[in-house]
Amino acid sequence: MPKEIAIQIQGKERTVSELLKAKKYSIDYYQREYRWETKHISELIEDLANKFFSYYDKKHTLPQVGNYGNYFLGSIVISHKEGENFIVDGQQRLTSLTLLLIYLNNLQKAHPKPVDVKDLVFSEVYGEKSFNIDIDERTACMEALYSDRKEQIDLTDASESVRNLVNRYTDIEENFPEELKGDALPYFIWWLQQKVVLVEIIAFSDEDAYTIFETMNDRGLSLSPTDMLKGYLLANVNGTNNKDELNELWKERLYDLIKISKEEEADFFKAWLRAQYAETIRERKKGATNKDFDIIGTVFHKWVRDEHVKIGLNRPEDYRDFIQRQFTYFSNYYITIRQAAIKFNRDFEYIFYNASNYFTLQYPLLLAPLTVEDDPETAKKKIRLVSGFIDIFIARRVWNFRTLGYSSIVYTMFNLMKEIRGKGVPELAALLHRRVNEMEDTFDSNDRLRIHQQNHYYIHRMLARITNYIELQCGIESSYATYIDSNIKRPFEVEHIWADKFDRHRDEFSHPTDFADYRNRIGGLVLLPKGFNQSLNDDEYETKVQAYFGQNLLARSLKPQCYQNNPAFLQYIQRSGLTFKPHPHFKKVDLDERQELYRQICKQIWSSDRFENELK
Repeated sequence: MPKEIAIQIQGKERTVSELLKAKKYSIDYYQREYRWETKHISELIEDLANKFFSYYDKKHTLPQVGNYGNYFLGSIVISHKEGENFIVDGQQRLTSLTLLLIYLNNLQKAHPKPVDVKDLVFSEVYGEKSFNIDIDERTACMEALYSDRKEQIDLTDASESVRNLVNRYTDIEENFPEELKGDALPYFIWWLQQKVVLVEIIAFSDEDAYTIFETMNDRGLSLSPTDMLKGYLLANVNGTNNKDELNELWKERLYDLIKISKEEEADFFKAWLRAQYAETIRERKKGATNKDFDIIGTVFHKWVRDEHVKIGLNRPEDYRDFIQRQFTYFSNYYITIRQAAIKFNRDFEYIFYNASNYFTLQYPLLLAPLTVEDDPETAKKKIRLVSGFIDIFIARRVWNFRTLGYSSIVYTMFNLMKEIRGKGVPELAALLHRRVNEMEDTFDSNDRLRIHQQNHYYIHRMLARITNYIELQCGIESSYATYIDSNIKRPFEVEHIWADKFDRHRDEFSHPTDFADYRNRIGGLVLLPKGFNQSLNDDEYETKVQAYFGQNLLARSLKPQCYQNNPAFLQYIQRSGLTFKPHPHFKKVDLDERQELYRQICKQIWSSDRFENELK
């Protein structure tokens, strides 16, 4: 029995505006860090967008938003003590909402009539502002995000929360739907403030607050979707012994999934069921309803029960096979895929690359062509083919300034998932090869790729791939994982070859804007370790390039000495046909040549030839 609560609690439905406007929240020192992951942010934004578009009509006026329906975001538990509000449960959601509001504030800076959201982010008294979730260690980070200075945040020795704040803000930038950035934006912001609601539960002591929290989250009082799915499946299996055997199998597989993460079991079922069975997806328009893909993402246990005929669950033996063969087979490969996403594995290297770009849609795609009849070698080839296609898809979109936001690509990926479902290796390879050749985005369709605030993360990873690739081609020990790891002592950062000094380049540029555009082009960038990068500061190129020679091959290749007594590198240049050359000076023409060199390297790294290689 739960403990008796000493004082009557207060529970009330609150809009986002009511919860955050002119309010302050703290968390006790023993509270956990901010730990939301990419999938949580992408799911939140997708859910909000879908709900909003089920009401929105471009013919509406802003006052009509008041007639839109609500979206329930769950409950939060607050302990009110000593005149302050302490979050006991709900920190993750409130923090994520604050990040979304900061993004919306920055997004509106060029809008002629912005919707004011700053009072939901922070309050200002006597010229000093403090954020609604007031935590000292996060203040500098939040200030930088609010001021649109994300790239200036120093993550060296940063806490887990600060790192996640920056990464989740980046996720919001990437996943916020393009169709919300136009005329619909003010409508969405008003709806978010006034129609997205949470239940606020207030207690007046920590003891009461935690009693409420424990009661609400007691696993013994409620079943998870996974529990309910198991119950439904086992109820349709004949024989007590059969049920006991399948129950043990189920528990063993879930244990292996949970070893990856606590939420992995649900993520697996969503990926598996979407990959193998989803036939429809919700349209983004007024009045649209959830379809297979969307329902599986929220209540997969109910979807299985409602669609059992579609899945082929008609007889008791079908249910047994579904657990014993299908569930076992696909959970095994899902675990293999997830492990490859977490730790680099040369056999499944593309999975790691895709995961490092936060491409969460790869999991149902990778499971889609698999069948329980596939032997291990066949399954491996299918996984490599699909993950290799995704790798090319990501690189080409980045090169052409195309977003990888969930809402921008989910329909394309869903249709591809259906198209490759159950395909054999030769047919799958031919299909993916054809899809690559049909892509509108190529490395030839843009020669001016540059780094900017929204693509900084992806450019870092592209430079890591280029650096790692040419080093491996020359027989040099190299690690892509190291080049992207922000947790090592001296993480690699993007280094501009030109210092941000327009005056040094007046002979070639008439305006600072033109100089900045060229300076930020990928051909003018390399990766260098943090600290070493900063030590060069604003040095002239001729000074910088001397220091580059002790670094990775891509940086060293700028210096003439790299082409002396270096047979492996020279042989690589000859067989690849790449236009590597030293640059004793680095003028505009040098940057142009370097830009072209990078483009040619990218064409080799992300060549469609990989599909032919998989069949050898």
